[in-house]
Amino acid sequence: MDPLTFAVVGCGAIATTHINALRSLSEGEAVVVACCDIDAERARAFAETHGLRARTFEEVLSDSGIDCVSFCTPSGIHAEQGAMALLAGKHVMLEKPMDISLAACDALLAAQEKTDRRLAVISQHRFDPASQKVHEALVRGEFGRLILAEARIPWYRTQEYYDSGDWRGTWALDGGGCVMNQGVHTIDLLRWFCGPPTLVFARMHTAGHENIEVEDTLVGTIQFANGVLATVLVSTAAYPGYTASLGLYGTQGSAMIDGDELKVFAVNGGEQFVAKSASLHALQVAMGGTKSATENAGSDSGKFEQDTFAWGDAHREQFADFIRCCRDGRTPLVDGREGRNAVELVLALYESAKTGQVVHLQGGDAGGVTGVV
Repeated sequence: MDPLTFAVVGCGAIATTHINALRSLSEGEAVVVACCDIDAERARAFAETHGLRARTFEEVLSDSGIDCVSFCTPSGIHAEQGAMALLAGKHVMLEKPMDISLAACDALLAAQEKTDRRLAVISQHRFDPASQKVHEALVRGEFGRLILAEARIPWYRTQEYYDSGDWRGTWALDGGGCVMNQGVHTIDLLRWFCGPPTLVFARMHTAGHENIEVEDTLVGTIQFANGVLATVLVSTAAYPGYTASLGLYGTQGSAMIDGDELKVFAVNGGEQFVAKSASLHALQVAMGGTKSATENAGSDSGKFEQDTFAWGDAHREQFADFIRCCRDGRTPLVDGREGRNAVELVLALYESAKTGQVVHLQGGDAGGVTGVV
C-alpha cells in the first residue's frame, strides 16, 4: 500500500514537530511532500530546510497527489481552511484548538459530513502512556466512583512570545490566552476522563503581560454530569513555569499525571505507583513553549529518570491513529466532535469569567452552552 502524502500548511514552530512525527512513522505510512505559508519567503526557507516543495494553498488543494493536509496555522482560521481542504478531497489534521468558536467548529463538521474524508484535531497528550493507562483504568472502573479532579497548568511565557506574532494574544485569531492556547490540552484530557460538563464558574485576568487582549491567568470550577467536581488553574504568568498536572480521585483509587508522566497510580487492593519526577520536555514546554522543547529534543542534558516518552512521540502516535483511520474509514480518537468538546468547555470558562455568572451546559456528547443564571 502506498504511503499517504501530506502537505503542511503554516511554517511556524509546531510545523517541524508535525514533520518529524510523520517521518518517524513506520516506512510506507506517510511522506511529507509540500509546505505552504502566507509568507512565501518563510515557506521557501522552510521547504529548503526540510526537503519539501513550497506551494501556495491553492496549489495544495488542487493537487490530486496530496492525500492529507496538516494545519499549523492561527487558531481562528482552522475551520475555514480545514473545510476548504475537506471539500477538495483531503483528509485533515488540525492543530489545537479546532477553532475559536462553536459556530466555526459546527461549520467544519458540516463540511466534513459532505465528504468521506477524515478530520482530526491535535491533542497528543491523549496518546501519552500515562493518559492511556489512566483512561483504561477509568473505563474498567478501577478507581471506583470518581468524585474529584484537579487540573493545573502554571506555565510561563515571556512578553516576547506574545509579541512574536500579530495573531498571538488576540481574541480574533488566538481565541483566548492561556486557556485556549496552552490549557486546551489539559482541558481535553479532563473532558476525556470525566465526561460531559454541566456547570462552569470561572474568574480570569491579565496579570503578567502587556499589550495583549486575552487572559494570562484563569481559575475555575467545573461540575460534570456524573457528579465529579473539578478545579482548574491556568496561567502563562507563573514564573519560571511549572509542569502541567491532572489529578483524579475516586472512592477506590486515584491517579496524578504530572509533566506527562504518571506521578501516582493507586488502586485499592491493586497497583501502587509513585514517580520520582516529571519529564524534561514537559518542563521545557512549561517554561518556554514548543520552541524550547523542539530545540532541546535531542539533548540529554538534565534528563530526568522518567523521561522515556520524548517530545514528538505522542504526536507520532496520534498521526499513526489518523493514518489508520484514513485507510480504514474509522473515526480518529480525537475527531472533530472531540475537538469541539474541548473548545466548548474553554468557551464556557470564558463566558463565566466575562459575565461573572455560572454557565450551564447541556451535558451531552457534543454539549452546547445554553445560557447563564
